[in-house]
Amino acid sequence: MNLKEQYRKLLEDARAIAAKAEEEGRDFTADERQKVENILNEAKSLKEKLDRAKEDAEMVRQIMDFEGLFADAPEPKDKKPPAKPGKRGSLGQQFTESPEFKGWMEQYGGQLPSKGRGFSSPSVEFKSLLKDLITGESDDSAGAFVETDYTRIYEPLGRYALNIFDLISRRNTTSDLVHFVRQTTRVQEAEVVPEANVTEYSGATGEESGEKPEGTMEFEPVTAEVKTIAVWIPATKRALSDAAQLRGLIDQELRDDVYEELENQIINGNGVGDNFTGLANTTGVLTQAWNTDILTTTRQAVTTLLVSGRQQATAWVIHPEDWETVDLLQDANNRYYWQGPRGTGPAQLWGIPVVQSQSLTQGTGYLGNWRKMVLWDRQAATITISDSHEDFFIRNMVAILCELRAALGVIRPSAFVEVPFESGS
Repeated sequence: MNLKEQYRKLLEDARAIAAKAEEEGRDFTADERQKVENILNEAKSLKEKLDRAKEDAEMVRQIMDFEGLFADAPEPKDKKPPAKPGKRGSLGQQFTESPEFKGWMEQYGGQLPSKGRGFSSPSVEFKSLLKDLITGESDDSAGAFVETDYTRIYEPLGRYALNIFDLISRRNTTSDLVHFVRQTTRVQEAEVVPEANVTEYSGATGEESGEKPEGTMEFEPVTAEVKTIAVWIPATKRALSDAAQLRGLIDQELRDDVYEELENQIINGNGVGDNFTGLANTTGVLTQAWNTDILTTTRQAVTTLLVSGRQQATAWVIHPEDWETVDLLQDANNRYYWQGPRGTGPAQLWGIPVVQSQSLTQGTGYLGNWRKMVLWDRQAATITISDSHEDFFIRNMVAILCELRAALGVIRPSAFVEVPFESGS
């Protein structure tokens, strides 16, 4: 078995040990680690021998390249026979055996003049030169100098933009339950009161009692329970130690996933089990009926919030596809109602800022005073790591966990209007 075959056999043995450990989802055993180290040391020694053999072969090749350039140079005893037709020798051999070179030498009697000056040999075309020097077909040629360029660039798949957090009120809590009082009936009994004109009011015509009307107002207690949103991922200790940046990427990915679910719960939580009660399932939110088209319907929603909700809107929250429909609206002359594709500046609808969110269901948007929704943070998103999960300790694995705890409350449901952005929605 030659050196190359021995070297290849050693590498195959090392790969087999590594493949077995990877298939079983574990690190090397002590015995396997020792075997791999021995194999790599032996392979390193063989590699050095191969490199020296390559260097020797290169020196021989250079010697042969100069063969025959000078007629008075003695022929080496171990001179190789001329290459057979269809076989290529060294560049020097191809040059000296070419018809162009031989014809040129004949004018000097087959021998270069010892004191000649100002002469040069004819050019010789080597059709195989480009392939031999540039394509790098093997590790013995230019391919040995080609190295992989590791850019260290990491491009994540990307996530939805989280925009609702910037609209709502944020507070902290140290409890698992948050209580607040919500008014359900406002005082509406005030009226003009004439001055009393009798000491004892009997109800007779012309008598004024001067009695002031009594007002009434009702409230309801509301309890918002702190909920937990969490996600975890398994990893090997070896992976985390070998790829230093991997831990940071995992942590960020877990946090992003937790906050994405929180924004989804703010809108769509159904209040069942451990789900939040989101805006779409909160009792008392105003509704706007579809009327004619998007522009008419959305303008009437502004009035509904002012008249029925007695609130000034702080923002629209609209699905991106619905906002695209609004942006593309045109008049009878095919002119965009807004500034068109060259328009700049913040997005607005009827003078109210627009926030796009993919947490909404396409076809329905919300207009409201978003400060009337409160998120109480009990525990910000935190990362913990442990090997106590199942048999992770003996398998050199860890669980990386991200979780947050918070409570959500819509303290004034009538501060929001649910608005359809298409007929029938």
